[in-house]
Amino acid sequence: MTNTTSINLDYLAAKYAQTIIQQTQNKKASDIENTITKALGVLQEDGVYACFLYLLAREKENGAVVVDEMLNLLSDLPFGWQRPTAEEILRFISEQVTKDLDRLLLAREVLEQMLIYARYGAKARDKGGSEALGASS
Repeated sequence: MTNTTSINLDYLAAKYAQTIIQQTQNKKASDIENTITKALGVLQEDGVYACFLYLLAREKENGAVVVDEMLNLLSDLPFGWQRPTAEEILRFISEQVTKDLDRLLLAREVLEQMLIYARYGAKARDKGGSEALGASS
């Protein structure tokens, strides 16, 4: 890591999970939960690259929101990564994230935590807990 400042990874995961829920307020909560659950399964079973590929190829509209926040989370990690353009996402993931094992493991862990939090957020919103999730702000 390039900087010596401690970064609270749990905070970053929660922050971007909340953003996913806030940015999908106009969508059916169960659809968002489904997208996130599938993405989490792909991440856990097949890895970071496969998760991005799945979201970009199969989950079009909802997947775009999740991918955007996943990239925002990765850009907040202390690796000096610049956020890629839409056309460069998969190349960025393969060249910058999956190429280095330590970075890959860190990225996978923090992305998994973010997706878990987002899934819980979608479930809570589906059950009428939108005020607790920051939707009223």
